[in-house]
Amino acid sequence: MRSRHSVRRPVPVLAGLLLAAALALTGCGAAGDAGDAKSDSAAGPAAGPEDAAAGSARAADSAAGAAQGAGAGTGRATAPPQPAADRIIRTATLTVQVKDVSKALDGARSAAQDAGGYVGDETTTRDEDGGEQTRVVLRVPVGKYDTVLAALQGAGRLMERESKAQDVTDQVVDVESRIRSQRASVARVRELMDRAARLSDVVELEGELSRRQADLEALLARQASLKDRTSLATITLSLHEKPVPSAHEDEDPPGFVDALAGGWGALVTMLRWIAVALGAALPFLAVAALLLTAWLRLARPRLRDRGRD
Repeated sequence: MRSRHSVRRPVPVLAGLLLAAALALTGCGAAGDAGDAKSDSAAGPAAGPEDAAAGSARAADSAAGAAQGAGAGTGRATAPPQPAADRIIRTATLTVQVKDVSKALDGARSAAQDAGGYVGDETTTRDEDGGEQTRVVLRVPVGKYDTVLAALQGAGRLMERESKAQDVTDQVVDVESRIRSQRASVARVRELMDRAARLSDVVELEGELSRRQADLEALLARQASLKDRTSLATITLSLHEKPVPSAHEDEDPPGFVDALAGGWGALVTMLRWIAVALGAALPFLAVAALLLTAWLRLARPRLRDRGRD
């Protein structure tokens, strides 16, 4: 009896162990399937390298485009507006030393005319040494300004140069705005004149119209002046000849004979001035001598006779 019970007892235990092992294996398989699924899902994007590269390129392009747009926006916000070329007045002053002023002047005229400009004021003088000097004002288109300036500088030795660029954008905009307003004002006055019925009103409106038209013409003249000064640059050119060596530069320094001659000349000059002074004082001395002689001959004897009495 004991031997049977001892043989049958391990059967339920073994069955329990087998059931536990099966459950464990089932859990491990499920976990493995889940892990495989996760691995497959993670490896999915990497499985296509071309797709990944394309996605990266699109992301990089998007980032570059965004950065460029931001940079452009920043540039538009911070970069100062550049003035228009037709709203800048350009002037320059040049002083050039040349061998032949007449030849250099002809070259300057040709340079201005070839550029589509013209020659303005021109003045030619000569200094004490006989050197010729010429001052000429050239008006050239703004587009040829730098070219003409370089040609003039190359005519000789540049002694002095000064160039200026004045932005007159504010003046141009202001004049244009005032012209529009003034034209509208003139139009309103004309409308009032057309509707005026009394002669006194017509006369008063005519005076007002004349005044407003005069203001409009002044604004138009100012606009034309600004247009002329901005479309044509002004170059003032001064040409000087090279200084001629003096004839006394190669002579020897003065010596004893030169000093003696200079001293003799100074003495003669002094004597000449003394003679001039004596000549000027001689009439006064003659009159004084005559008065003294008359006093000695006439007044003095009488004084003696009175003293004796």
